[in-house]
This record gives sequence, C-alpha cells and structure tokens, in this order.
Amino acid sequence: MTAAGRPQRGGSSIGAVLAQLRSEFPDVTISKIRFLESEGLVRPARTASGYRQFTSADVERLRYVLAAQRDRYLPLKVIREQLDAADAGVPVRALRAVDGASPGVAGGASGSGSASAAGVGAAGVGAAGAAGSGPGMPAAEQFGGPVHRMTRDELLVRTGLEPSVLAELEQNGLIRAGVYDQDSVQVAATVRAMAEYGLDPRQLRGFRAAADREVGLVEQVVTPLYRQRDPRARGRADEAVRELAALSVTLHTLLVKAGLRDVAGNRVSPR
Repeated sequence: MTAAGRPQRGGSSIGAVLAQLRSEFPDVTISKIRFLESEGLVRPARTASGYRQFTSADVERLRYVLAAQRDRYLPLKVIREQLDAADAGVPVRALRAVDGASPGVAGGASGSGSASAAGVGAAGVGAAGAAGSGPGMPAAEQFGGPVHRMTRDELLVRTGLEPSVLAELEQNGLIRAGVYDQDSVQVAATVRAMAEYGLDPRQLRGFRAAADREVGLVEQVVTPLYRQRDPRARGRADEAVRELAALSVTLHTLLVKAGLRDVAGNRVSPR
C-alpha cells in the first residue's frame, strides 16, 4: 500500500516519495515535488484515476535536482538542460557530479530510458537564480531550505581569501561576521569577480543597503503572520517570504537591466 492507502502497483505515490526524500532534504514538500514536475524536471506516470506513480528512477531524478539546487545553487534552467541532454544521450563533458546525488539519472514519463548525465558543475557567479517568472529569474522555491554553517577557517579555505580581505568584507557588511555558509562563499566569489573591474568592498556597500531595504519590506508584510497563534500561519508566512523574495529579486533584476540599456547605448528609438 502507498502512504495514501492506495495499492502500489507501478510505482510510489507522491506521499511515499516525499517520505523517501525527507531524510536527505528536510524542507522538501509535496508542493515542491509538484512544482518540479510542472517545470518538466520529472515526469511520473499516471494511473487511470490520475494518481502519480513515481518509479525508483523518478525518485533518483528528484534527488539529483534537489541536490543540484541545494549544494551547487544551480538554476533550474541549467539543471533542465543537463537532464534533457542526458535523456537525449548527448555526452555532457567537463562536469562534476553533485555531492550526494546519483550521477546516473533516468528520465521519461515511465522512468524508462536511462540517461548517463555526468552531473552538474560547480555554480559560477550569479548562478543562484532559478527559472521563475522569466528566463533567468528566481523561483520562490530557491529561497529558504537548510543552511549549512561553516567555521571562519573553513570559509577561508573554500574561498582562498586572506584573513584581512575577509575582515574587509565583514566591515562593509558584505559577509556577516561569525555567520558563514555557502552563501558567504558565493558572495566572496562575486566580490572577487567585481574587483577585477576595479570595484572594492567599500564601493559595494550600496548593495548591502539595498538588500536590507528589500528585506525590511518583506518583514513588514510577514511579521503579522508570524505573530498569529494559528499553527498554519507560520506555513503561510514562510511561503510569503519565499514568494516575496523571488518577486523582489526579479523586480530588482528587471530594473537594473532596464537601466543598463541606457548605459550600453541600446536605447529603443521612439516611433
């Protein structure tokens, strides 16, 4: 029997799949699995009654996608391209397997037709967005999830920063002192890339200030929800935080994009 009490014939129910994934991905939800299905990243078969039936290959595919998002901060667009290439039998070169994810990913509606994706490479600067409201835009599912802390020494090893440089990033608010995680690694990589254009951490403080203002707006909206005694209110608040975060980053990206058209001299000629 499945977790929902229905006979498990050709595969597992979505509830059973959730139970299998929860130990490795504590924050995964049925809504998240449905979202990944809607994005074409997994294609479970359906019974005549419309119930999803996930094969073991479908579960491995989901595990691969979740690990790629969590460990490498890869956009869903990139993950989908890798999976599609693997499904088509196209060799994928110069890629590293995602930590903890199976390098062999099977696709197809029924889970047949295995693909030998070599894995997903380490995310580069700006690879935190997922396919949301538009190409390259973030999805709400990207925000939240478990945070893997690290020590200061671990951060220095991961980033190759000198202690004095890390101290400068902390002084300018780009990395929170004493609170280090994978995001800190990404921030350090981004700041290093921008330094190649002559921008130093002091000049980047405006990004910190802008981010704090956006966080403040989100906080105004969700604080009343978190104060409610209804146990379901926290879930609604968490969902609102994710949605607003994605919308905020999307709006910021679009406004910067529009402003840079003028900088690049690509003005649209009026008719």
